[in-house]
Amino acid sequence: MSHVLDELSSQPECWERAAALAVEHADALPAAGERVAIVGCGTSFFMAQAVAVLREESGQGETDAFAASEFPYGRTYDRVIALTRSGTTTEVLELLGKVRGKARTLAITGDPKTPIMDAADDVVVMEFADEKSVVQTRFATTALTLLRAHLGLHSDVVVADARTALAEPLPEGLVECTQFTFLGRGWSVGLAQEAGLKMREASLSWTEAYPAMEYRHGPISITTEGTATLMFGEAPEGLAEQVGATGGMWVAGGLDPLAELVRAQRLAVAVADLKGLDPDLPRHLTRSVILDEG
Repeated sequence: MSHVLDELSSQPECWERAAALAVEHADALPAAGERVAIVGCGTSFFMAQAVAVLREESGQGETDAFAASEFPYGRTYDRVIALTRSGTTTEVLELLGKVRGKARTLAITGDPKTPIMDAADDVVVMEFADEKSVVQTRFATTALTLLRAHLGLHSDVVVADARTALAEPLPEGLVECTQFTFLGRGWSVGLAQEAGLKMREASLSWTEAYPAMEYRHGPISITTEGTATLMFGEAPEGLAEQVGATGGMWVAGGLDPLAELVRAQRLAVAVADLKGLDPDLPRHLTRSVILDEG
């Protein structure tokens, strides 16, 4: 078994631990009414997008998400949250150094033996969710669950859905598709983006991701026999039928969107296996991007 398959299979248990951790670290997590920015790189950026939408939609306060390299330093925030599995990513460490003293900073990480421990005002360590694989699965979803639970939006149903996503077989013919499009709405747009990234990293697949209502505005033109369109959450009316008319495969999202991401992670590993690839060691990637100072 690959590291990534073992790690993604442990997500229900990790999410349960993260929900308990949210209570333990409530004071370090953003209070209702604070203006918050959530930052990350790669997978963590997509998790930041999802959390930002969840927090705003729940009425907890204005929340923005940024790739760490694109942070708008001219804006004012009460709190800046950095998601970083490795705790060593150059862009994140530089950002925290620049905003320290201007906003309360919080880092959520998987490794307590890294520079991130001194870079932020507060740190939440989820060592139990850290990973050996270069490809992120459980750390990302567990960090999201920590913040989702803090917002009062996590439940046992989410964990049960994740177990279902791990147990049910993938739809027949899905692994053999040659192109995959992931669609989301609201907070699940970030999850759709992350699903596409997982497929590219682990299986070198041609993938795209869009807000579901945008799919009709051009991207559906690539859909045909041998392609798959996967929905995270409730689909816009008539979209499934439109995809079906192209000859492409439509995969509805009947589970909690975060559990649907678990299913997409499984798909990425399955496609990698079909192609004879090692999903733990994606091409040209490392666990963390550390840039030379020069």
